[in-house]
Amino acid sequence: MKEKLYTIPLNDAVNESDECPFCFIERKLEQDAIDFTIGSGSSYMESDIREQTDKIGFCRDHLKKMYDYGNTLGNALIMKTHYQRIMKEMHEQFASYTPGKTQKINLFHRKSQDGGENKNPIQSWTESKDCSCYICQTVQPTFERYIETFFYLYRQDEAFKAKILNGKGFCLHHFGTLCQNADHYLNEKERAEFYPAMFGVMEKNFARIEEDISWLVDKFDYRNRDADWKNSQDALTRGMQKLRGGYPIDPPYKAK
Repeated sequence: MKEKLYTIPLNDAVNESDECPFCFIERKLEQDAIDFTIGSGSSYMESDIREQTDKIGFCRDHLKKMYDYGNTLGNALIMKTHYQRIMKEMHEQFASYTPGKTQKINLFHRKSQDGGENKNPIQSWTESKDCSCYICQTVQPTFERYIETFFYLYRQDEAFKAKILNGKGFCLHHFGTLCQNADHYLNEKERAEFYPAMFGVMEKNFARIEEDISWLVDKFDYRNRDADWKNSQDALTRGMQKLRGGYPIDPPYKAK
């Protein structure tokens, strides 16, 4: 199938022969989002962007990556107005809060009548800040389109499908994402073929990683001191990626 503009990044990711093409895509999208947010283009000086970063904020992971990226002044400007927004919300939350009675029975497992947790409203507010992130929200919609593109290519492009079936599979995290979306993008007949094929790919490649890690362990035995490392030298970081995604060996991403 002739490549289209929106299929090129996914084909490039698969051609990298990475442990997970979606980790490869996610890293690129995240780096682009960090460049846009705090990079030399100074988008943080635009009032509409700053309004969004003030309101949405950043998760712990991306605050650390923004710090590592550099640009102290840009980070400080973003933090300054975000703090002002948080302080305003904090004042409103504190002003409206009235302590209620604490039941001593089942203190840590109380449920509301609708089956949800009967949370302290201040706790609910702070938790909403934990899961709100401008960079995450920038990356996610584009990433979801690549998931859709994956199923389009898997169904329409035999060469792409063959690369997936003969490739290194996916990390466990992104494989779960694929399974979730397969139920949406594939019909019943296609799912009946897709799942057994993917299960085989995943089991084969997890066995490959386990073999590499096992040999890495065996290499520490003095009897194997002069033996070939085979594919074990980077097995630990590849194994970590396979389990949880991401790139444990990556250095901090910094401004160019």
